[in-house]
Amino acid sequence: MLTSLPRSLLASIALSALAAGCGTADKLANVGQQPVLNAIQDPTTTPGYRPVQMPMPEPQQAHYNPNSLWQSGSRAFFKDQRASQVGDILTVVVTIDDQAEIENKTERSRSETSGAGVGGALGTAIDTIFMPASVAASDIASTNSNSSFEGDGSVDRNETLQTTVAAVVTQVLPNGNLVIEGRQEVRVNFEVREMIVAGIVRPEDITANNRIASEQIAEARIGYGGRGQISDVQQPRVGNQVLDILLPF
Repeated sequence: MLTSLPRSLLASIALSALAAGCGTADKLANVGQQPVLNAIQDPTTTPGYRPVQMPMPEPQQAHYNPNSLWQSGSRAFFKDQRASQVGDILTVVVTIDDQAEIENKTERSRSETSGAGVGGALGTAIDTIFMPASVAASDIASTNSNSSFEGDGSVDRNETLQTTVAAVVTQVLPNGNLVIEGRQEVRVNFEVREMIVAGIVRPEDITANNRIASEQIAEARIGYGGRGQISDVQQPRVGNQVLDILLPF
């Protein structure tokens, strides 16, 4: 049976079995011992290393006024350490405590009854000539309709998130406001937690310790999620998602 398989597939199976065997042997050799920490090494020599490229400010020539202790462009006696130009870093304090309760209820009903008939001499003639004995001319036509609708919906949502993330100034707008963006990734075993913060801030809202609260960010984009084995298990399979989109029922 195995001989009928392609050689490339057999080679892949053999390599997988060999790798699994090596991993099992390593685990057996380290039974009862603490996990070994990796040695400190130059990160630029690791495979897959790529230099970081970030927005940088344009070179500015320092300007000093003669016979003055006040440095030009400073907000205090010494140089202001708060973020003010492209490439500077500031800390964003993300605090989300959101709670919403919504309840809607709708009821609608309608009932209608109508009838048509012929009376007098004409009705008597119609009863005698055309209508059966059980039906009178006064009941030639009648309609009856009844409809009702009832809807009930409710939303109970509670979200709490409190953390900090460092963001980089990526752009300085003409009015002096700063465009910031920050990303944070934390990997624990086979799960990666991601934190993304972006928006526009005023330099006046940045505190003396170079921090800003998330509620002071205009056009704020805050995302917190994860990817990995746990996140994959919590998501429905791709086939189920496609069927949910295509099936009309």
